[in-house]
Amino acid sequence: MDKDKLDRIFAMQAELNARIGVPHENLTDQEKATWILNYSRALSQEVSELIDSVPWKWWAKYQTFDIQNARVEAIDILHFLVSIFQVLGMSADDVFEVYCKKNAVNHHRQDTGYTTKDKSDSRGI
Repeated sequence: MDKDKLDRIFAMQAELNARIGVPHENLTDQEKATWILNYSRALSQEVSELIDSVPWKWWAKYQTFDIQNARVEAIDILHFLVSIFQVLGMSADDVFEVYCKKNAVNHHRQDTGYTTKDKSDSRGI
């Protein structure tokens, strides 16, 4: 995804959240915690709805893969994920930077066999 598009997604989500009545500026730590929980619960529900878009019940022969609905649910997940980033005070640039650093850690883990959990390998991110 081009950085400009990610910036636009963040701007559109901020506008939608403000319209709904959930601005993310000047939140107290308690309000941040509340909104992270709210968005995480909503995100979890959207993941469940995404799961329901694929035939996961191996015993049920009537199910079909609903790719159109799966795409919509995946976008709903993105809406809530971007909202969480915004509550955490992260911009699109911040997300890109942290993603790149964490991706490098994940590649290093794969390169070295990832046989033990090293909690310190992500501390510098």
